[in-house]
Amino acid sequence: MSFLTYKMTAFLIFLSEYFVIWVLFIFFAPIFKDIEMEVITKIADLQKKIADLRAAGSSIGFVPTMGALHNGHLQLVKRCVEENDICVVSVFVNPTQFNDKNDLLHYPRTLDADCKLLESAGCAIVFAPEVEEMYPVEDTRVFNLGKVAEVMEGKYRPGHFNGVAQIVSKLFDAVRPDKAYFGEKDFQQIAVIRSMVKLLNSPVQIVACPIVREADGLALSSRNLRLTPEQRKNAVNISQTLFKSRTFAEQHSVNETIEYVVNTLNAVPDLRVEYFEIVDGDSLLSVKEWADSDYIVGCITVYCGEVRLIDNIVYRHR
Repeated sequence: MSFLTYKMTAFLIFLSEYFVIWVLFIFFAPIFKDIEMEVITKIADLQKKIADLRAAGSSIGFVPTMGALHNGHLQLVKRCVEENDICVVSVFVNPTQFNDKNDLLHYPRTLDADCKLLESAGCAIVFAPEVEEMYPVEDTRVFNLGKVAEVMEGKYRPGHFNGVAQIVSKLFDAVRPDKAYFGEKDFQQIAVIRSMVKLLNSPVQIVACPIVREADGLALSSRNLRLTPEQRKNAVNISQTLFKSRTFAEQHSVNETIEYVVNTLNAVPDLRVEYFEIVDGDSLLSVKEWADSDYIVGCITVYCGEVRLIDNIVYRHR
């Protein structure tokens, strides 16, 4: 092969490779563009977007949030991205689930920062509606969610879970997800959502994801932002006491374990236990003996100053 022939052959190979790259770019560019994160504020726009994605064969995963995102939320998003073609995250502080209007007023709202985090996590669509978009008229629906909605949070926050069901059902109608992801820190809420899904005969699969904690054990929560440095230092006693209670429970009764947790935490400055109940992990009804169930969970709510924090610990799991 002459030098000229060699150079011409090399040039043709270069052109063919360039042409293939160019064709691939032209073909895939619209797809890359479609998966760039988009912020949508209107239900109709979201439904059109989802319909187009469905028509293209995409599976849809959904993470409902109230914003002020932390690593716990991002772990939900990460799993959603891994298990679905498209990840949708809602950022909406739902007024109907707050029975304490002061809590609603002070709930942190950080949409710009949330969007940056979500984009870095691979979220495709952020749905961030205004209250008027989700509630153009008053939602008067009352859901029969069963006993799981009447105990613990249901007892101490009347109307809370009905408000949760109102907004989650609206969001499910808007997104029509294949899977929806919730963190197990809100253990009772997951049971309530599953009850609602069954009640409405919804096809969505509810995926429960493990609690994400700070390095010192405190369960991640958007409300942690409201703690003073001193309160934050004291709040870690909640998880530490729950962890220790598992060892305590090995040699003590259910009632003795409850007393141990409540008395220990109430002795810590800034902390006041609202309730601590040890329940069957499915029915959420209180157990009297460790032998009453093969799935037992301790659920707690503690006020740290004026900030209401929740956590839970599994004592027995089938």
